[in-house]
Amino acid sequence: MFWNLPFIAVVTLGLIGLATVVTKKNLIKIFLGINIFEAAVNLFLISLGYREGGIAPIFTSAPSTEMVMATPQALTLTSIVIGVATSALLLSFAVIIWKKYGTIDTDQIRRLRE
Repeated sequence: MFWNLPFIAVVTLGLIGLATVVTKKNLIKIFLGINIFEAAVNLFLISLGYREGGIAPIFTSAPSTEMVMATPQALTLTSIVIGVATSALLLSFAVIIWKKYGTIDTDQIRRLRE
């Protein structure tokens, strides 16, 4: 029963992040929704690599069937680094838009552009 808990958390975080991106008008809140969705993807990758009773994939004499998969862990580390860079870029865009238009509300920015 509890082995599905990480996947339930992935779906919940994914829906929260997606709903935030779709419904909010504030750029900072939209970017936070993107970060929440990214956390859901990272949790999904880590959940895929989990194995009950598994050990770390290091040099050892343990049989290969008892080890967790290292690939999802490596992909998650890469995803975290990319996510930090993306967050910094998005926040810098928000600062530039605020300096140019004086607001970070997407509806007001659209009206000011026309």
